[in-house]
Amino acid sequence: MASIEEANRKLESSVSFARRQCYRDKTSRSDARRQSRARWANVPFPTQPRPQAHPPTSSPQINKNAQGHQRIRQEARPCPVRRQQGPREDAEEPLFESRPKNFGIGQDIQPKTDLTRFVKWPEYFSHTLDKNTATQLFKLLNKYRPETKQEKKARLDAVAKATAEEKEAQAKDFKKPLFVKYGLNHCVALIEAKKASLVVIAHDVDPIELVVFLPALCRKMGVPYVIVKGKARLGTVVHKKTAAVLTLQDVKSEDQRELATLVSAAKANFSDKYEEQRRQWGGGVRGNKSTQMLRKRAKASGQTLTAANAAKL
Repeated sequence: MASIEEANRKLESSVSFARRQCYRDKTSRSDARRQSRARWANVPFPTQPRPQAHPPTSSPQINKNAQGHQRIRQEARPCPVRRQQGPREDAEEPLFESRPKNFGIGQDIQPKTDLTRFVKWPEYFSHTLDKNTATQLFKLLNKYRPETKQEKKARLDAVAKATAEEKEAQAKDFKKPLFVKYGLNHCVALIEAKKASLVVIAHDVDPIELVVFLPALCRKMGVPYVIVKGKARLGTVVHKKTAAVLTLQDVKSEDQRELATLVSAAKANFSDKYEEQRRQWGGGVRGNKSTQMLRKRAKASGQTLTAANAAKL
């Protein structure tokens, strides 16, 4: 019994000594406990404190408890960042191996690129109808604007009532009104069937490939066509935001003369000038090689190089 009490007394004295040593040397409590256990077991313990992995960023705060003893409070240390380890040597190979492509000559196929800026578009889409003729054209087109949903419903209701009342003569008078045809596929079908009287094409269609073939098709089928500004103005005729192409198929008898005037203007400005506009590719300026060759020929023949002589050479 005495030995147990003596052991407890020694333990308490060693713990109190370790606490005083902790406050004096500013070591952690865990080191103090280890030092007390080592002292109790008569095992030598290094008196020098361990180096801190993360030193405090600021000076420790010193507070006093109720008994007046100083208590050291250190700020929270940041969590250490775990470094990423490199790949293990014994790691298995991935399921899909990376195979970088080689775009050299005779190697992998080159990816597709946008070659729009290298394309040479027809020049005739920049030649549009003049302002006065375009004004007359749109006046005629506005007379044959397609009917709205409400107008179509009212017309069909009137036809249905006349049919229900067995008024055959009155029902026969209700013919389908004449309207401007729109829609690319519809207009192309009318041109191929040679049922179109006049084709109106917008000059600013994007992409231009949608209508780039229409002038050649109209010329082949003998259908007059015009190119006007622009697709938004054509869209207002058919109650749409934009329209690429419009087609006039038939008109009333009172508008036949006006349509004939527009058709003649279309043939004079577009159909007859098709070859002329298509073949004007440059401004007639020769390159350096061609000019030097003509100069050598003129010098050999003893002539001076002029425009007339250049044509002969």
